[in-house]
Amino acid sequence: MTGNEPDELSGIYRQRFEKMRAYRTRVWDVLIRGKFQARVQPGETVLDLGCGYGEFINQIRCGKKYGMDLNPDSRKNLAPEVELIEQDCSQRWPFPDGALDTIFTSNFFEHLPGKAALKATLDEAHRCLRPGGQLIAIGPNIKFLPGKYWDFWDHHLPLTEASLSEGLTTCGFTIRECVDRFLPYTMVNACEVPPFLIAAYLRFPLAWKILGRQFLVTAVKK
Repeated sequence: MTGNEPDELSGIYRQRFEKMRAYRTRVWDVLIRGKFQARVQPGETVLDLGCGYGEFINQIRCGKKYGMDLNPDSRKNLAPEVELIEQDCSQRWPFPDGALDTIFTSNFFEHLPGKAALKATLDEAHRCLRPGGQLIAIGPNIKFLPGKYWDFWDHHLPLTEASLSEGLTTCGFTIRECVDRFLPYTMVNACEVPPFLIAAYLRFPLAWKILGRQFLVTAVKK
């Protein structure tokens, strides 16, 4: 579930991202190599929740790959080895209990229409993860974006690292990592940063405190 219909999502994201698709792919290559690949083992089953055009799930090295999204453009942009699940994320997922090792989601929860949809989504994530499995979430932190957060038509649900962590705990997760400032806010209408500078940024958390506007929360199923 999002606050927008599939055809509307397609139009929004084509307008927003079409000119910078190649750049976004390069950025995610750096983020995966510099931060996230070390958290995913080669044989794991990974779901990219709100996978979009597949910049993460196409490039992460793992065993079985799934993407979940309602955007009709996702299917033609995902790599052949990625299985797309086109459904409302707040409804029951087509996995047995404990089938997933890692759920990754970036800039997705803010598109849900409310806390009830997020709670249902987190409950399904908890059910489908194996014991010890992890959920990694990145998203804009309303704490540092009181006005700019609402510059995007499809933003509905404001969250902070603390509110998301509390919601995850309520759903039975244990918080392993809670970073209030991680990445800058958005690549939309921003200058293209050379990959070596992005890699350097990841290595210096002090820079996160200056430029970071997105949280990073990692939760583990007990």
